[in-house]
Amino acid sequence: MKVTLITREYPPFIYGGAGQHVKYLSQELSKLMRVDVRCFGDQAADEMNRRVRGYKPWEKLKDRQKFSAALETLSVNLLSLSDDFDSDVVHTHTWYAHFAGLLAKMLYRVPFVLTCHSLEPLRPWKDAQLGAGGYRLSTWMEKVAIESADRIVAVSNDMKRDILNHFNVPADRVVVIHNGIDLELWKPTPLGEALKRQYPIEEDYALYLGRTTPQKGIEHLIDAADHIPCQVVLCAVGADTREYEEQMTRKAAKKRNILWIHKMLSEEECVQLYSAARVFVCPSVYEPFGIINLEAMACRVPVVASGVGGILEVVVPEETGLLVKPGDPMEIAKAVNRLLREPSTAARYGENGRRRVEKYFNWAFIARQTKELYDSLVASSAV
Repeated sequence: MKVTLITREYPPFIYGGAGQHVKYLSQELSKLMRVDVRCFGDQAADEMNRRVRGYKPWEKLKDRQKFSAALETLSVNLLSLSDDFDSDVVHTHTWYAHFAGLLAKMLYRVPFVLTCHSLEPLRPWKDAQLGAGGYRLSTWMEKVAIESADRIVAVSNDMKRDILNHFNVPADRVVVIHNGIDLELWKPTPLGEALKRQYPIEEDYALYLGRTTPQKGIEHLIDAADHIPCQVVLCAVGADTREYEEQMTRKAAKKRNILWIHKMLSEEECVQLYSAARVFVCPSVYEPFGIINLEAMACRVPVVASGVGGILEVVVPEETGLLVKPGDPMEIAKAVNRLLREPSTAARYGENGRRRVEKYFNWAFIARQTKELYDSLVASSAV
């Protein structure tokens, strides 16, 4: 069997959880079948069982108008189907690639699988990123693809409910397959001297690691910092808009205890930051899954996270961490401070988190689930 995975993010161009998902899923799937990855960029790699090709948007579209980003995305979708195609299944990730999957289904008569990592109707702030017209285009591309896909993969049960609420699809066409994590990479690792020399990281700190976007609720953690008696380290990049990042940077600069690392660190450096933190904070206001919580738990770090979306299926309150009301800085501070005051509780949550990740969120298990889905679709299409 051979599958074509189409995605915006793929190494070295990874900005969020969807990129991590495709990286590891393609790696594990390549142990079970041939994998063809088509992504945004200039990547080109041929490995044992995995081929990777990147595609750049049409140059004429660059900076033509405010919503050029959406049109550029559409151009990459078209280009990614211009090369020869001989896969048995096409599988796309995020709205950035879904339209290409629909085209592959129509042109090559193959089953079309689509994974939702988030949903455009639940991210209205994206009209600031894409422009109102661009946001209408992204929402349309997502809708027509989801309603045409043979199977829709939701990364959480909460996301499945959102898909059924916002799109005209039967429930049996939506399957839940959780995100996963590389347990050999994400494990407790001491903070290296190189990071200590480069950044003034204190011995005790609470950590946020993720994108700079309203979805992640970073402003609520910044507001909570005044009430947290230790350093708050923000390792945040990949802003939706420059205006939002500048606004948050100015806000954080007024806080005496915030260290903001404005740099995309390597995975190895992120592992060290997680491992040395007293607590990890995920203040998201919308989170279909929240892979950053898995990363922290795998590094045996207790988690304080908003009780929203897929987080409810990852973080077990009073077992692997604490859940708080989204958008409430005082609740965030209260939960962080409790774990700072109760190191034995924090350590227990960290140990429980590692065990939970090992049991339910390893990539080999997720790849097998995904292959079984492909097998069922190919068998059905052959009848």
